[in-house]
Amino acid sequence: MNTTYYRLELRRVLRDRASLFFIVGLPGFLYLIFGAQPDYGDEPVRDGNVSMWIMIAMAAYGAVTATTGIGGSAALERMQGWTRQLGLTPLRARDFVAVKAATAVTIAALPIAVVFAIGAATGAKAPIHVWIISAVALVLGAVTFALYGLVFGLAFRSEAAVSAAGGSLVILSFLGNIFVPLVGWQLTLAKFTPLYGYVSLARRALTGGSNVDPETNELIPEPLWQSVVNVGVWTTLLAVAAMYLVQRGRSRQ
Repeated sequence: MNTTYYRLELRRVLRDRASLFFIVGLPGFLYLIFGAQPDYGDEPVRDGNVSMWIMIAMAAYGAVTATTGIGGSAALERMQGWTRQLGLTPLRARDFVAVKAATAVTIAALPIAVVFAIGAATGAKAPIHVWIISAVALVLGAVTFALYGLVFGLAFRSEAAVSAAGGSLVILSFLGNIFVPLVGWQLTLAKFTPLYGYVSLARRALTGGSNVDPETNELIPEPLWQSVVNVGVWTTLLAVAAMYLVQRGRSRQ
């Protein structure tokens, strides 16, 4: 990975304070509304509680929103001619994709840290290893959605790419078992969506790899391989698509 380009990208993103405010503030606000509720937040989930379960979900939503938005900004860069300039340099397509993904994952750590801090202060409970494992899984897994946003940004030649990528995340969040626990055919469908494996792995240390049945509040066991395959397949597909779109864009210049 080109570290010089990575530093430039990171500095550029950090200068946009208005966007950073929403990237960091919105997921924390959502957690306070849905997770910091004593009437159900203290209900147990194995060695933790429901507030912890919701906190992980809101941190995941904040992370993927941040990474997708940064990846989707590639559409604006194309309009401004930046990708054309990069095409004149020795920077390879895979290095371009790697820098975008690394920058997005770095920024994704910010909303995760804020939501976890708010959760710790408002009643989210779990053993310390659950906090650590969940945070690491959220940060590392966010690379998938940096690629997701990048594909949107490279595939569309307008500012609508960012809006389309962000809007689709809302739908995928419901399908991915983030906002409400799913059952039946909805849960079966969710297992094929990109957010499902990411959130399942992040919650696994808390739930032991189980889903919460919203009707009985019981935990339904789920094999680890389903989440791993979900993340692996989506990450590979999106990485290949992103590199193809970068190369296609350069060949037209």
